[in-house]
Amino acid sequence: MIIDRVEIETINSFSKSELLKEIYGLIWILPILALLLGITIEVLVIVWLEREISASIQQRIGPEYAGPLGLLQAIADGTKLLLKEDILPSRGEIPLFSIGPSIAVISILLSFLVIPLGYRFVLADLSIGVFLWIAISSIAPIGLLMAGYSSNNKYSFSGGLRAAAQSISYEIPLTFCVLAISLLSNSSSTVDIVEAQSKYGFFGWNLWRQPIGFLVFLISSLAECERLPFDLPEAEEELVAGYQTEYSGIKYGLFYLVSYLNLLVSSLFVTVLYLGGWNFSIPYISFFGFFQMNKIIVILEMVIGIFITLTKAYLFLFISITIRWTLPRMRMDQLLNLGWKFLLPISLGNLLLTTSSQLVSL
Repeated sequence: MIIDRVEIETINSFSKSELLKEIYGLIWILPILALLLGITIEVLVIVWLEREISASIQQRIGPEYAGPLGLLQAIADGTKLLLKEDILPSRGEIPLFSIGPSIAVISILLSFLVIPLGYRFVLADLSIGVFLWIAISSIAPIGLLMAGYSSNNKYSFSGGLRAAAQSISYEIPLTFCVLAISLLSNSSSTVDIVEAQSKYGFFGWNLWRQPIGFLVFLISSLAECERLPFDLPEAEEELVAGYQTEYSGIKYGLFYLVSYLNLLVSSLFVTVLYLGGWNFSIPYISFFGFFQMNKIIVILEMVIGIFITLTKAYLFLFISITIRWTLPRMRMDQLLNLGWKFLLPISLGNLLLTTSSQLVSL
């Protein structure tokens, strides 16, 4: 059988196109892998910062043996959890018991899709970005409730019920605050919200146009993170460890990871919605505008934007960590009263005022 030259070229071009498709598929995964690596590093840094800040507040030394300044302590703890035995409750619902932590972690990781970390650095610029985050974050308590129910333990089940009740109580005021921001920015895209605040620099932040909404959002996000003084679902004096009582090994580590991922996501959304995101604090003429926008300049401007975003996010992290080690835990009835009787009416009134002002300005 003789194959002519045209057929050989056709076969070669087909094989090259298939190879290019595979290469493009791998390149598409690289941003996601880079984001996961960045999230991992950020969580390790937050764990180290919390231990150092809490040690300073309580006048003790803190981590110092695992690596320089105790920087490797979080890695040591994670390695220890990986090597521990994964114990399953004999009378529990094993499939639900195993799926619960995964649902909580995956739902929070999906929130990073719509967070603009810097200029032109967002995985998915969706028109409903902020509301997608709220919808995704409401899935995490389902995983916690599944974990509590499947453990066949009264303390775990009570912790799961508390997590669901707390999430519902504070999700509604948080949604009203986000809706007010969307009305001010005329968009629900996270990128558009940041760009709408960049016109007047520091004075264009939504923090000054929505001070009441900012306070409600701050309190609600702390409650969503289930951190002191809102950590009722895992109150050790009452429920041993809440919904995670029966967990051990890597699954217990996943719940530990959920806490810090929630805190990181809340900090980034406070930065995006109220603190101007990646923009500088004062009106400025971009230094890079004097040069041609080649690839190096674009990358450099994106890196600077990421640095500014993380700097603002760490300010909120410092506030939340300080609150955790300063204020005592609330009772369950106080937590629900704060959400339903105070934050819900205040956030609804703030939304009505924002809507009225937008209608008047038309």
